[in-house]
Amino acid sequence: MQATPIPGAPMAPLVRPDGTPAPVVHLVPELSPYARTGGLGEAVSSLAKYQAASGIPVTVIMPLYGVIRDRVELQPVGPAFAVGVGPRTETARIYEPAEAAGAGYPRVYFVESQEYFDRPGLYGDAGGDYPDNAQRYALFTRAVLVALPRILPQAPSILHAHDWQTALASVYLKTEFLSHPYYEGIRAVLSVHNAGYQGHFPESAMPEIGLPSSLYNSRQLEWYGRVNLLKGGLVFSDLVITVSPTHAHELRTEKGGFGLDGVFVALRDRLVGIVNGIDQDVWDPARDTFIPRRYSLENLQGKKRCRVALQRATGLSRWQAPIFALTARLVAQKGLDLILGDPGYFAFDAQYVFLGHGEARYEAMLTELAERAPSRIAVKLDFTDEFEHLLLAGADLCLMPSQYEPCGLTQMRAQRYGTIPVARRVGGLADTIEDGVTGFLFDDYTPADFMRCAMRAVDQYRDTEAWEEMMREAMTRDFGWERSAARYLTVYRRVLTQASVR
Repeated sequence: MQATPIPGAPMAPLVRPDGTPAPVVHLVPELSPYARTGGLGEAVSSLAKYQAASGIPVTVIMPLYGVIRDRVELQPVGPAFAVGVGPRTETARIYEPAEAAGAGYPRVYFVESQEYFDRPGLYGDAGGDYPDNAQRYALFTRAVLVALPRILPQAPSILHAHDWQTALASVYLKTEFLSHPYYEGIRAVLSVHNAGYQGHFPESAMPEIGLPSSLYNSRQLEWYGRVNLLKGGLVFSDLVITVSPTHAHELRTEKGGFGLDGVFVALRDRLVGIVNGIDQDVWDPARDTFIPRRYSLENLQGKKRCRVALQRATGLSRWQAPIFALTARLVAQKGLDLILGDPGYFAFDAQYVFLGHGEARYEAMLTELAERAPSRIAVKLDFTDEFEHLLLAGADLCLMPSQYEPCGLTQMRAQRYGTIPVARRVGGLADTIEDGVTGFLFDDYTPADFMRCAMRAVDQYRDTEAWEEMMREAMTRDFGWERSAARYLTVYRRVLTQASVR
């Protein structure tokens, strides 16, 4: 499972102040194509691929989940080693794919702990989150720090953690590990992909994850009587990145900061927003091997064939009304309450396809609607990449009425396929959709405002000439990683020249 280099990536390597290459290590709780539950795994995979193709020495390290063993042939990197986590000493081992990555590719390593990661789910099971998640990800981040000198004799310049699961890397690096010369020059960067998930645990978790009680205070890891791992990572990181400029602003507000707005405000210029990109080689209707007929900006005929194939695959009737599509986790964040909150929405002269799984109540409500009107409404709970390609190629409109959306990738993919987003003006949706030009945006999180936006879209669809003009305009938008990766280089360079946070 070797990544494909990105053609045309600019050769602008990151260097240390002395001119030598500056290696970057990403710590991730998930990574495409190995194991992922959402957009984080895909975003980091694309970013690491682009950075490596630009000449940066890039390493990505993630837990060795049980599902990975079934997908990838692995080989060990050195012997097992001991990792102290609070009062316990655990055993970990590093693995890598048997097919080694070549020049211009990110190196990928996995941290093995059968006790903590050889489980059916990444973060939990049908009963909820695993109760020992604090210990699981404490073990992972400490194991990475212990293993770094074994796999990278020259210390990395940037240790880039992602979300709460790996936020402890910044805490450990700036406390216990700072006394070792190997770690002195490493800068800690933390990306916040979704601040709605923070890693809350009882105060008793502090000794269990090997941190002194002195760090349990309102400035560092304490949050309303709980340990907050994301907060700790924010405080101890040299740079914090979130995944769109609009979301960086939202995080600094009481309404959009998820209870951490004061912490985000205190970061000042240490918090920056950089929009994610998408792999435009994979998401290209002119080259997509998953769709029945390819099409392009110059020739849209293939989209009609994709529409028919989508209707056939979902059991929808051959109807010339607009097809609304939603591909997302079926959770409150994605705006399911708006979609299901006004019966009038499903009274449109339209068809609807829902792809994804999530909360049982939403799955049940959508399934019941589909059973009542199978020629107009379809629900597919078993997500596959192949079907998502067909869905975005065959649908006319892409639903994203999110409560919040730090960045979002689906709206970018949809526009590439001439599928027009209907979305709320939040986070990355506001940064990547031009209202009335490449999509339709609304502001208030209410069924009424959502309905008005959907009606605007349906009215526009009825004007064939105007609709095709909007489709073509959307398909011209560039959502590749070039600009985003250049912005990452800029902030990396800045943090390498600044004093480290202590």
